[in-house]
Amino acid sequence: MERPARVVNAMPLPQALRRPGFRGSAASRGALLALALSLGGCSFIDAPPVSRGHLVTEEQLKELVPGVQGRADVQALLGSPTARGTFDDANWYYISAITRARPMQKEHVSNQRIVVVEFDDAGKLKGVRELDESAGRSVNIVSRETPVPGNERSLLQALFGNVGRFNPLGAGSGGINSTNPGGTQPNSTRIN
Repeated sequence: MERPARVVNAMPLPQALRRPGFRGSAASRGALLALALSLGGCSFIDAPPVSRGHLVTEEQLKELVPGVQGRADVQALLGSPTARGTFDDANWYYISAITRARPMQKEHVSNQRIVVVEFDDAGKLKGVRELDESAGRSVNIVSRETPVPGNERSLLQALFGNVGRFNPLGAGSGGINSTNPGGTQPNSTRIN
C-alpha cells in the first residue's frame, strides 16, 4: 500500500502562482532587488566590532607612578607604544579604536582613545594624559596630483606615440653587427 508524497507544514500557493511558467513580474523582481539594496545599510548586516591598536585599561593607568617609574617599567606594564614622538623620545602614544565595517560604506570608527605617556630628560615618568576627539584636528585631503614632465600626452599621442621609433634593421643601434660585420670588437684579444 503506497501513500502519495505530500509536503507537511507548507502553505498552499495562490492561484496566480500555480500557472505553469510563472516567474514573477518585472515589478516584483525590481521590488525585491530594491528591498535587498535598501537593507544594505541596516545594522543587522554590520560586521562585528573589531578592536584595533593598543588598548590601555584604567587598571594599567592606575599602576603608573610619576617620578618613580622609567621607560623600561612603563614598557613592561603597558607594552610597546603605538607611536613615539617625532623628534624626541619624551612622548609615547598608545592609540586604540573600535571599528565596524559597513556594507558599501567607509569603515566606521568609534571609541577612539589616545593615551599620552610623558617622560622627563632623565627618562622617568613625568605624567599620563588622555586625548579626546576635541584635541584632534581635521585634515582635508588634497586630490591634486603632482605633474610629471613628459606625461601629458593626448589620446592620439598615446596610441600612435611609438610609430616611427621601431628600427627593424638595427642601424645606428651600436650593436656588434652594425659597425663591425666580423663580430669582434676592435682592440679585443682573441684566444684560439
